[in-house]
Amino acid sequence: MPAPRPRSASRQDLFAGTERLKTLGQWLHFAETGYARAGLALGQVATNAHDEALYLLLRTLELPLDSGREVLRRRLTQAQVDALRTVLYRRIVDRVPAAYLTREAWLGGHRFYVDERVLIPRSYFLEIIPGQIEEWLPWDRPVRRAADVCTGSGCLALLLAHQFPAARVDACDLSPDALAVARLNVRQHGLEGRVKLYESDVFDAVPRAKYDLIISNPPYVPSRELRRLAPEFRREPALALDGGRDGLAIIRKLLRQARERLHPHGVVMIEVGGLRAAINREFAAIEPHWLHTQDGEDCVCVIHAARLRAGRSSR
Repeated sequence: MPAPRPRSASRQDLFAGTERLKTLGQWLHFAETGYARAGLALGQVATNAHDEALYLLLRTLELPLDSGREVLRRRLTQAQVDALRTVLYRRIVDRVPAAYLTREAWLGGHRFYVDERVLIPRSYFLEIIPGQIEEWLPWDRPVRRAADVCTGSGCLALLLAHQFPAARVDACDLSPDALAVARLNVRQHGLEGRVKLYESDVFDAVPRAKYDLIISNPPYVPSRELRRLAPEFRREPALALDGGRDGLAIIRKLLRQARERLHPHGVVMIEVGGLRAAINREFAAIEPHWLHTQDGEDCVCVIHAARLRAGRSSR
């Protein structure tokens, strides 16, 4: 059961006495306590309060993220104290996600710009792209063209481009706001020549092409569940979360269109959150295979082009 949300008065009281906090370590302890008292939702940047709070404090003070423990003994100037108080008030009281406060997200050692126009990047593809993806592709056919559907900030498209240096990557999203952010990231990574962005509902407006690989982390939250999300997650664009009545609306369309977009040797990989059972029921004919991830969630499926076509002919 989630911790009860504190009343407004207690939120104000939380910051009483912070003028006595003089070191980064004291502020870190204060932040962890505040996270617990406020019942903050985690998972957008880190899965525990210590790691997220430390990240937020270090970035606010413009200190290296790999700083040693000695940084916790560092005495702070009044300007630094004021900066920490301000950022923690926004995180703890206003429930603004940490990534929106720092305007960045880190995946696989790469930095990406993010703001309120995009979903905060978090994906099991961070494990799969460097660790498993090539196991499902023929060794004698290098990836020449790939696609990232529902690209958001563009982070997965860029990870694909880094993983496959000879490949062109088409990245599409229905949101022009998200694509504006993705454009910033493509430029920041110097990949304008290989990563192309399209404003499109799945592949509707993407020029005809055949892909060796299609990946997607699409919206998959059932519409009725959006209002039940924690405040931090409700700050993210609803368009990036809402998967329709049962969460499968975009996934159905993607699988239909992927049949004609994949080379015969190609595969499509989709992250589906808690919809594994629903996918297995509805798409049993195309035999989705579930990739293992470290936490055991195993919510990314891979489907071969041949199975997509066989599934269509069997209906």
